[in-house]
Amino acid sequence: MGKRILVIEGHPDPDGGRFNHALAEAYAEAALAAGHELRRLKLAELDFPLLRSKQDWEQGAVPLALRPAQDHIRWAEHLVFFFPLWLGGMPALLKGFLEQVARPGFALSKPEGKALPEKLLRGRSARLVVTMGMPALVYRWIFRAHSLKALERNILGFVGIAPVHETLIGMVEGEAAGRARWLRRLAALGRRGE
Repeated sequence: MGKRILVIEGHPDPDGGRFNHALAEAYAEAALAAGHELRRLKLAELDFPLLRSKQDWEQGAVPLALRPAQDHIRWAEHLVFFFPLWLGGMPALLKGFLEQVARPGFALSKPEGKALPEKLLRGRSARLVVTMGMPALVYRWIFRAHSLKALERNILGFVGIAPVHETLIGMVEGEAAGRARWLRRLAALGRRGE
């Protein structure tokens, strides 16, 4: 039996020629061919405002453009995020998206008399597929992959999404043979629903 998978393309550039988009396509095609159910969100095609206050986050309405995204997240068993590393972290568009959709009442709730919120998105796993210009080992060992750890613990883990696996793809501007190997690896992950 296949998984319900949501592919979230977090690259801000809608240009379909980006390697990030090709990786997402390879994953999605293989997942569908293997019998998984699949939905996709392309954040570059969505228009939504950034949150600007705690009050808006707690009491404001989720933008109309993002209500289907919450439905897709609620439906999914496994979320796969594709994004490039920009200035050491996820692009602002992806961060803004997560801030908008991970609202109280959807991603977490504050039970009366409890110090910590209840995690409402338990039972879902995730994979982060991150492309970068530097070697992935440099990002992991020299820079300690700090932004990924923050995304895993402080956002996804905070709302109950676990486990979270990483696929770090460095030197994306490299040779065609290396890109072809990564496309095959992402297709294999898609087939397995991982």
